[in-house]
Amino acid sequence: MDHLESYDLELVRRIASRDRDALADLYRRHGRVLFGQILIVVSDRGTSEEILQDTMVAVWHGAPAFRGDSRVRSWMIGIARRKARDRMRRRRETAVDDEILSERSDGAPGPELLALDRVELAVVASAVTMLRPGHREVFGLVFGAGLTLAEVAEVLDIPAGTVKSRLSAARAALSDQLREKGYAR
Repeated sequence: MDHLESYDLELVRRIASRDRDALADLYRRHGRVLFGQILIVVSDRGTSEEILQDTMVAVWHGAPAFRGDSRVRSWMIGIARRKARDRMRRRRETAVDDEILSERSDGAPGPELLALDRVELAVVASAVTMLRPGHREVFGLVFGAGLTLAEVAEVLDIPAGTVKSRLSAARAALSDQLREKGYAR
C-alpha cells in the first residue's frame, strides 16, 4: 500500500468519526475524478454535480462500514456509479448497454496511444464522448480514473474478462472514429 492510499484510508477512518475536514480533504483529492466518471455515465454537467454531492453524502454515511477491501478511490467510484445508475433509472434512460461484446486482441498498439501521439487531446476527448455508454464507462475507469482491470470489474460488478472485452471494443471503436475523422491510420 502506498503513502497516498494510506492517507485515504486515514481520511475514511476520520470521516467515520464524523470529521468534516476529512470529508473535505477526500473530496479535494478525488472529486474531479468522481465527477468525470459520473459525467461519462449521465452526460449532463448539472446532473453530474448533483450526483457527486449525493456520492459525498453516501461516503459520509458509509465510511463507518468501509472495510478496506478495495482502494478508497474504487469504493468511491462504485458509490458514484450506483448513484448515477439510480438517477438514470428514475429518468427511465439506459446508462450503459450491457450486451456482451466480442473480445478482440490483435496485439497492435492501442488507439489511445496512437491518437495521443497524432492529435490534440480535445479531439480524442470529443471522440470518447461519441463512444457507446458502456464503452465510455470502461474507458474512463481505466484511462481516466487509473483503475486496474480487476478494480474496474469490482466497480462494475462484472467479470474481468468482460472488462477486457469492453475495453478492447472501446479501443477499436475509438480508433474507428478517429480514423473516420482522418486523425488515425
